[in-house]
Amino acid sequence: MPGNVDLDAIARRIAAKYGFEAQFPAAAAQQLAQLTAPAPAAADARDLRGMLWSSIDNATSLDLDQAEVAEQLAGDAIRLLVAIADVDALVSRDSPLDVHAHANSTSVYTGVEVFPMLPDRLSTGLTSLNENEDRLAFVIETVVDASGEVTRHDVYRALIRNQAKLAYDDLGAWLDGGPAPAKVAASAGLAAQIRLQSEAAQRLKEQRARHGALEFDTLEATPVARGGQIVDLALTRKSKARDLIEDFMIASNIAIAVFLESKGRSGIRRVVREPERWSRIVDLAKQYGTTLPAQPDSLALANFMSARRAADPVRFPDLSLTVVKLMGPGEYALDLPGRDPGIHFGLAVHDYTHATAPNRRYADLVTQRAVKAALAGTPAPYSNDELAAIAAHCTEREDAASKVERTMRKVAAALLLAHRIGDVFDGIVTGVSDHGTFARLFHPPAEGMVVHGQHGLDVGDKVRLRLIHTDPQQGYLDFDAVR
Repeated sequence: MPGNVDLDAIARRIAAKYGFEAQFPAAAAQQLAQLTAPAPAAADARDLRGMLWSSIDNATSLDLDQAEVAEQLAGDAIRLLVAIADVDALVSRDSPLDVHAHANSTSVYTGVEVFPMLPDRLSTGLTSLNENEDRLAFVIETVVDASGEVTRHDVYRALIRNQAKLAYDDLGAWLDGGPAPAKVAASAGLAAQIRLQSEAAQRLKEQRARHGALEFDTLEATPVARGGQIVDLALTRKSKARDLIEDFMIASNIAIAVFLESKGRSGIRRVVREPERWSRIVDLAKQYGTTLPAQPDSLALANFMSARRAADPVRFPDLSLTVVKLMGPGEYALDLPGRDPGIHFGLAVHDYTHATAPNRRYADLVTQRAVKAALAGTPAPYSNDELAAIAAHCTEREDAASKVERTMRKVAAALLLAHRIGDVFDGIVTGVSDHGTFARLFHPPAEGMVVHGQHGLDVGDKVRLRLIHTDPQQGYLDFDAVR
């Protein structure tokens, strides 16, 4: 493995290359220094500190945007409450911190260094729903009946207290029948609470599946650095705990979009349009003996994906990756009352926004301000033209963040594989464009460019790849396709 590689310096250089400001300007630092305590409870905030709130996130995550609690109602209905950190209470519009947050628009996670949208003292401190701390929040309430249908939404401000910070891996293992995490084992009430939340999540998932929502299982590789050296690419796999939070966030983001529409307020919608390369998806399905409609159909695709998951769970992540690539990226769009800016094809819904991560996504912070104004009956904080411009900027910044994170994964892979030049690996084609043909190895999950033998390859093709060159400084891996 090449020595003397400054991973932090590489991460900062790549972030700067894609336009991210790694340092907070002096004015933002001065504003931060004046913030000494969490936001006080608002007059219109309900006191919900007595409820058994908990959060579920990565074990190392400190920027806790949300916490959850559920209640059993009559008729076997479940009331789900998701609390979202009230970031706007401390970061007002057009303040220096807000200007910097808008510039970056998202936190960037490189595996070796995080470039947060907001300073750690806010995102992991004063505006984070930290364990055993009173915090001001927005609560998104969703009532789910026994069939999984959502019968009621509500949104309001509240004071909450997160009583247990839980981790995905430990909780997911317990939900699959393993040992209970220490905090769950120590509290019969918390164990019952998480079981109820899991039931609500399963109902929501099944309801979305009936409407054609797609369920993917993609492999996310994160660089693992130790002592300034890349030692591994850690894979993040789905689990019941991750699904639970995903289901809750989807329901909550739908609820916020419906709420703003009901108030006649404009907002920012999250849109994933019909797949750019549906014909290629149809061709892939034919390889498995399935005929999909000639025109994009989310329910038909969802049924095909579900059948493939059951038939070949080991290879399903590879198929998931292929379909995700062929669907194309999502984007933010202006949402005007009574006018649909487009569907979220993957979720098979028209009403969907991003509102659940205001500590790390600027679109969510903007949406929070719109919700706050709608609740108070005050004028909208942004004009439609401003919202459209913010939506376009957030889309561009999110795409740039993905490029930074993908490049850093390639840097890590180039370091890991530098001593394996000439070795042959199994892989899958992940992208074909004017910029080149790209493929990802199955083990380790490293992605690079196919520079020889790429002609005739397309997304989803399985391929044998010989590693011929690595450049850790640039994050380049070059392959020959072995015919």
